[in-house]
Amino acid sequence: MDSKEIISIDSFDSKKYKETFSGSFEDINQRAIITHYLHNIDNNVSEHFKKDAEKTLKNYVNFNQENLGNSMVEDVAFQQLLFEVENVPFSTPLNYQFKFIDLFAGIGGFRIALQNLGGKCIFTSEWDKEAQKTYRANFGEVPFGDITREETKSFIPDGFDILCAGFPCQAFSIAGKRGGFDDTRGTLFFDVAEIIRRKKPKAIFLENVKGLRNHDKGKTLETILNVLRNDLDYFVPNPQVINAKDFGVPQNRERIYIVGFRKDLGITEFNYPEPLNKKVSFSDIKEKKVVPTKYYLSTQYITTLHNHKERHANKGNGFGFEIIPDSGIANAVVCGGMGRERNLVIDDRITDFNPTTHIKGVVNREGIRKMTPREWARLQGFPDNFIIPVADASAYKQFGNSVAVPAIQATANKITELLAINYDNRK
Repeated sequence: MDSKEIISIDSFDSKKYKETFSGSFEDINQRAIITHYLHNIDNNVSEHFKKDAEKTLKNYVNFNQENLGNSMVEDVAFQQLLFEVENVPFSTPLNYQFKFIDLFAGIGGFRIALQNLGGKCIFTSEWDKEAQKTYRANFGEVPFGDITREETKSFIPDGFDILCAGFPCQAFSIAGKRGGFDDTRGTLFFDVAEIIRRKKPKAIFLENVKGLRNHDKGKTLETILNVLRNDLDYFVPNPQVINAKDFGVPQNRERIYIVGFRKDLGITEFNYPEPLNKKVSFSDIKEKKVVPTKYYLSTQYITTLHNHKERHANKGNGFGFEIIPDSGIANAVVCGGMGRERNLVIDDRITDFNPTTHIKGVVNREGIRKMTPREWARLQGFPDNFIIPVADASAYKQFGNSVAVPAIQATANKITELLAINYDNRK
């Protein structure tokens, strides 16, 4: 068998080869170790992953030599893997200016934004398997898995400048307590806080849903800020709600941003970015060609949507589908059916009304369709060379969960500008 058929990132299958490797092979994400090692081969961060990566590679190559009669040598395998992780749409800047880590990474919205500013990602974590596929296709790196596990945390290198995390908001009770570090145990924020405590990055950049401000009557956010400011000793200005539509994408998406700086840097003021005042609309990101028939709704589905909206209207609710005009701004793209149903569009360019999927009724003649995954990608600020390697259902979920890249980049630019002022004197 040719070596190219044997060695690839996908070849590292823990279930198939677990008896070949010593140690708790199934408990360690070998693909993440290998890709993180290769991505940092030109700097001292690679030493953090070297022992595990070389052991994994050596054992894997030996297995194939013994079982397949292959003459492949480790150098050939190494070069093949190195090409695989480097031949991607979004590679690390050659002359990077700072290092960051990407927690709860999703499909890499934070990573694109910070790489655009000259940053190098030295660690990433994302537990969702489908999101890992998309991340790897675009960055050549497989994220580590569950960040709540100590084993995963142990792979985070020292010496990075910015910690990025779009962490999910979990409820935690502070009733009758001080609302400090210990009160967040059992939540995903605690894992972020624990990493900050251990690694002490120069800056932190957290993103969450707008509702975090009022969660548990504001006590959740109060606890988070208390931990960051008092327990971890970071300067954290008041969080701000940022809307993606103010930064060049036609989507009404409000998210809360929390920025912080290690106090020894002497930074005592931070200004969030001002809106660009750039006029945008759906037409800016609309597909240029006729989209496949599968995105057009059936007549029965449209009837169901009308009935659903009418029922809620009779109850005084504003729920229901919405059609976005070409001159309009999309509603927030979110997971679930309503994320798509509140962002329907009229596109009368359709010429083939033969259903390509199993639907009830016939394809509507009004031109009502869902937005495509690529249109959702554009609404979040992802460039068109961003690869979508998963099925539509997963793609909608991934873009719905993602951060809006332009808004993240505008805010991160403010962070790096302040850090650059301090680099000369406080390395």
